[in-house]
Amino acid sequence: MARTGTTRRTFVAGAAAAAGTAAALTPAGGAAAAPRAPGQRQTVAVLGGGVAGLTAAHELAERGFAVTVYERRALGGKARSMDVPGSARGGRRPLPAEHGFRFIPGIYHNLPDTFRRIPFPGNADGVWGNLVAPKEMMFARTGREDLRIPLPWAGEEPAELTPDELRRAVTAFLGTAVRLPPHEIAYFANRFLVFLTSCDERRNAQWEQRPWWDFLRAEQMSNDYQRILAVGLTRNIVATKAEEASTRTVGSLLEAFVFNALGRGADGPLDRILNAPTNEAWIDPWEAHLRSLGVEFRVGWTVRELRLGSGRISAAVIEDPQGVRQSVTADHYVSAMPVEHARRTWGADLRAADPQLARCDRLQTDWMTGIQFYLTERTPILHGHLNCIDSPWSLTAIAQAQHWPGRNFPADYGDGAVADCLSVDISEWDRPGILYGKTAKQCTREELAREVWAQLKATVNDTGRTVLKDGTLHSWFLDPGVDGIGTPNPTNDDELLIHPVGTFHNRPAAATRIPNFFLSGDYVAVDIDLATMEGANASARQAVNALLERTGSSAERCTVTPLYRAPELEPSKRHDRLRYRLGLRNIHDLG
Repeated sequence: MARTGTTRRTFVAGAAAAAGTAAALTPAGGAAAAPRAPGQRQTVAVLGGGVAGLTAAHELAERGFAVTVYERRALGGKARSMDVPGSARGGRRPLPAEHGFRFIPGIYHNLPDTFRRIPFPGNADGVWGNLVAPKEMMFARTGREDLRIPLPWAGEEPAELTPDELRRAVTAFLGTAVRLPPHEIAYFANRFLVFLTSCDERRNAQWEQRPWWDFLRAEQMSNDYQRILAVGLTRNIVATKAEEASTRTVGSLLEAFVFNALGRGADGPLDRILNAPTNEAWIDPWEAHLRSLGVEFRVGWTVRELRLGSGRISAAVIEDPQGVRQSVTADHYVSAMPVEHARRTWGADLRAADPQLARCDRLQTDWMTGIQFYLTERTPILHGHLNCIDSPWSLTAIAQAQHWPGRNFPADYGDGAVADCLSVDISEWDRPGILYGKTAKQCTREELAREVWAQLKATVNDTGRTVLKDGTLHSWFLDPGVDGIGTPNPTNDDELLIHPVGTFHNRPAAATRIPNFFLSGDYVAVDIDLATMEGANASARQAVNALLERTGSSAERCTVTPLYRAPELEPSKRHDRLRYRLGLRNIHDLG
């Protein structure tokens, strides 16, 4: 149900917006702020302005807290879109770029709930109304027909297929099915059944410690089995190597998507994206709404240190845009930065105060970064996401113009010559490519763009059609967070949390042992065990609930919706719980 207009929470926030200040600033090492006057709102410093930080600010502001968000770069974090510098001509907007394309599947519930509460002109359901469903997806194979999969959903017309496309689809399906021996198909089905009927205790212990590659016995199987069922479900989606990825993580993801495809417990279709560049469709309206609730923003401010005094956070040392360090004081602090940045701000005293902070040092990140290719013609690849199964760099992509019906690309963006944006995610940065024999990190930016383009062409131009033409390539843009590639010291400012075995047990809770300090971000323990916008959103809700509990607040708690659990599987899980406690394998586990 849409929740727009005035609600009890937004009324409370609006009534309180004129009272109090969000946080006090003093020079680093200066005196603390004066005590809060009676009736003045409690203040919260939200450290980070990505999805987690903006969600925390949203929930807190609706409950009457005075909130200031400190963000070192740009609101939206890795989820934002950005302008290509110097690309605008003739009154048009700059070409839109991004860290990586957005993907909002129907397994998400918490993030869509936030979308519905962000007003957007003309949409009764707010930003949620800007979600559109691609009609298909494709597993593209090099040197073979591509496996094109329709994504039907109630009320949505399936993608139109010509007779030739139907022939290709049947050829691809049979080619894949025939190449997968029947015993491999049966074995994979059995392993999935084992996971589906495994109790939580077995998932959290046995399967968390077993790599997906081993769980599937991929080493003993055919190349197609490995590329599709092992690698295709890990590296291309969650930027984790199948040989290392936790079975708990990958299995939970697969389970959720299967139920989503069946229409069980889903917020919407299996695949959804925004109908415009992310900032236009979501982040900018969100910022405007939060400002209307009284949230203040400090963009360009970098958190350097959290100080502990008398068992509480006494101040956050933050560097302003001019490089001057200041002490920010507030009643409460919500750390909403990515884990690789957040843990740099935790000194030895904080880690000693709460051992779960020290365990965050064991969490691992890897590179998964986007590059956009701007084309002078619409690309006819497909109406949805492309997964380049055989590409050395594990590429995934989507052609965006067709999904932005309210935008006329050449009229609205760039110099008038660009008709489409092919947005590509690079998931594998340490494997040699096909053009230069270098890894992505060893390539210069120009070499990397040429290599990605070559891998795309090798994938989609290989069965008698020329889908991508060199003559249509206008320009490209690589995420600016990547720096120093082609040198001995490449860096990436926007790495992604990955999920090797054991990661689940090192994820921290949103509530810390420090009474005025809370954690949010996609590394915090939530039901969806993935580095996702949904996880960031859910963790922020948990952080706000923890803060409300600590303060004894009577405010309505945030709803945190878990992944769907099929009720008909619960008896099997209860039976498996008994077997697990007796030291027995799952009843379906044939080894």
